[in-house]
Amino acid sequence: MPPIVAVVAHRKKTLGAGLDALRVLISEQDVGELIWHEVSKSKKAGKKVRKALDEGAELVFVWGGDGMVQRCADALAGSGVPMAILPAGTANLFAANLGIPADLDEAVRIGFHGRQEKLDLGLVNGEHFAVMAGAGFEAEMIADVDGQAKRRFGKLSYFRAAVRHVGGPRVPMKIKLDGATWFEGKASCLLLGNVSTIAAGVEAFDDARPDDGWIEVGVSTAKGPVQWARVLTRMAAGRSDGSPLVRVSRARKITARFGRPLRYELDGGERGYTTKIKAEVVAGGLTVCLPDDG
Repeated sequence: MPPIVAVVAHRKKTLGAGLDALRVLISEQDVGELIWHEVSKSKKAGKKVRKALDEGAELVFVWGGDGMVQRCADALAGSGVPMAILPAGTANLFAANLGIPADLDEAVRIGFHGRQEKLDLGLVNGEHFAVMAGAGFEAEMIADVDGQAKRRFGKLSYFRAAVRHVGGPRVPMKIKLDGATWFEGKASCLLLGNVSTIAAGVEAFDDARPDDGWIEVGVSTAKGPVQWARVLTRMAAGRSDGSPLVRVSRARKITARFGRPLRYELDGGERGYTTKIKAEVVAGGLTVCLPDDG
């Protein structure tokens, strides 16, 4: 029987000829029933995904950027129902890492006819992420970049924000990887990654793969403009793990305690302040529609 297909769309995001064109493209496929939900904010998307699953959705198209993908992935995790990404946001890091183009016709084709693979997710303080999570400097930088700045300045907006936060203090951190203490001292940033390329197109974790059963972990002890300039330049130009101010590893379970509350984020979405991060990999937690090999 033709599948029940759901669309969960951020109505303020744009791609190709828009949502009307998407409706036409889907109607041209062999679809049993179309469930359509639009939201004005990404944080409302999870509820719509869960409703679509209750209504029997067998394939969910997600229209938006990384914030929408994260909220929908959080709701879809463990369901086995595949997600098809329509990268309509200002930041589409997950789609870019997976080779899904910002082309409406091709993204729809991939959703219906591409291969379906189980990919990993990270779980931080009870919420899933697909790209990255961070606390400290990186989270402060992302919180300082709004959608208008990203649309206007692109990658440059992140570097402008970084400049405003390089003077931030280092904070005592104790980080355990799979139960063993890995780092204890003062640091300015903790970063967790599921893929290699993160905000501003920086390859923070050169060997990361979203299907390897690991979460990449990075901590930076950089302090002040000069040290942060060295770190960011090295990350933008080559391997981040070569910097004496950066330590990188990987784990399946991560706990981190901070000497004072730090702002943290998931996939570019601010989540407030915390003194503790508890994270783990959810291996094969999300089924995603991907381009065909080759």
